[in-house]
Amino acid sequence: MAGPAGRLDAVLVCGGRWHDFDHARLRLLELLGEHPRVRTTVHQDYDCPDALDRADLLVTYTCDVRPRPAQRAALARLVERGGRWLALHGTNAVIEPSTHGGTREFTTPRLLGELAQVLGSQFLAHPPIAPYEVRVTDPGHPLVAGIGPFTVTDELYVCELHGELEVLLHAEYTGPCRGFAEGATAALDRAPRPVLYLKRHGLGEVCYFTLGHCRGRYDMQDLGVADTGRVDRGPWQTPEFLTVLRRCVERTVSGRSPAQQRAGA
Repeated sequence: MAGPAGRLDAVLVCGGRWHDFDHARLRLLELLGEHPRVRTTVHQDYDCPDALDRADLLVTYTCDVRPRPAQRAALARLVERGGRWLALHGTNAVIEPSTHGGTREFTTPRLLGELAQVLGSQFLAHPPIAPYEVRVTDPGHPLVAGIGPFTVTDELYVCELHGELEVLLHAEYTGPCRGFAEGATAALDRAPRPVLYLKRHGLGEVCYFTLGHCRGRYDMQDLGVADTGRVDRGPWQTPEFLTVLRRCVERTVSGRSPAQQRAGA
């Protein structure tokens, strides 16, 4: 799918709510910039149909960014025709804050449509941000080779899963997710929570990595918090996360695993 001289067109969509998108955007552009063939256009949402139709690869770091039907179709077409989509953190999240009797509760309406099937999941809830252990599901896979269990401070995503997933990293959690409408029941089963997985769709592939939370002091103002008084970098300070993320970017750019690329396969 590469253009003249091997050029690859990438789309980075980074925007939404309640996260430090400036930090995530910069770090992701640095990783994409390690690949000279890649030329990247940057957008805050999916209102870029021409760029999506030309793209060889897509990287998204969003939260509560809701693609319209035509945009959902364009995203699905990108993967169906052989494009690669690296989806990070809240890409699969549609979140509505509501207040009942003074208590804020978040709902997660199913508004992704067919895109939930393409992505392989939709966010439901997470317990309070705290350190938790990420475990390696498939230690033989090149994306996680040499990575042992590691502790990360992030949002542990409980998701509704769709289709056949090749899970590479997972976490264990059974318990309530306070503050979410479905939080009392979403995490009661004992199934592992996918943290990194691959999903085929058409001729292409989605690589979904649920880690990546970061938040600046001024990112919660729409919820009435003018200044959180702290900057959260979460997993962006965790070596294992950064190693795996770099491998995911490399796979998304090359269409091959890091081991295949090194071997010249």
